[in-house]
Amino acid sequence: MALAKRIIPCLDIKDGQTVKGTNFVNLRQAGDPVELGKTYSEQGADELTFLDITASHEGRKTFAELVKRIAANINIPFTVGGGIHELSDVDCLLNAGADKISINSSAIRNPGLIDEIAKHFGSQVCVVAVDAKSTPNGWKCFLNGGRIETDKELMAWAHEAQERGAGEILFTSMDHDGVKTGYANETLSLLSNRLSIPIIASGGAGTMEHFKDAFTLGKADAALAASVFHFGEIRIPDLKSYLCAQEITVRV
Repeated sequence: MALAKRIIPCLDIKDGQTVKGTNFVNLRQAGDPVELGKTYSEQGADELTFLDITASHEGRKTFAELVKRIAANINIPFTVGGGIHELSDVDCLLNAGADKISINSSAIRNPGLIDEIAKHFGSQVCVVAVDAKSTPNGWKCFLNGGRIETDKELMAWAHEAQERGAGEILFTSMDHDGVKTGYANETLSLLSNRLSIPIIASGGAGTMEHFKDAFTLGKADAALAASVFHFGEIRIPDLKSYLCAQEITVRV
């Protein structure tokens, strides 16, 4: 029996509000995070992800109070990311109601943080998010919400994160983010073949077919999306019905 594929709405948070952009820029308001989280939980989302997208860039911590308010209104696994630099940050967010934490810039700057989190809290708590873009020198990883290019190559870095104890990789293709032309399926498939931990696809969802392609062509274990859910373009129950009809195993 195949493991059920997961559908994960993502709340990108800036100044306490949900926002959504295209290729990581041109952000627009998308609603109250508490209300959105509650709606997605009721609609049958498998998990919810909350990313404080400017925390690293602004050098501050994630809003634990907001995390607490969202967690109180949902009954699905909850992943929180943004501004997590040390074990005490992880502890604070887990106490606020997060089930998993997502690290990105801090993991690239201090890879040992992955080992520490896995050792103290278990690999299942540690999601390593990777924002990457196709460059003339291959897929490169970026820091601070896509603002700074690093010398880390996507496949090598994702593999290192797995070896250090990451429980999942959340891969966002910056080229596909918010464009709604489909996920980076070719690259997703390469990641999936290379790694033994689950891969979450992010960046590019525009139609229900794009989710199907991420699961079949991209071999992703989960698909994360934002604007198609926030702006009512795709409803989660409709998406799950469609995927069932395509013979893709999902929880309904």
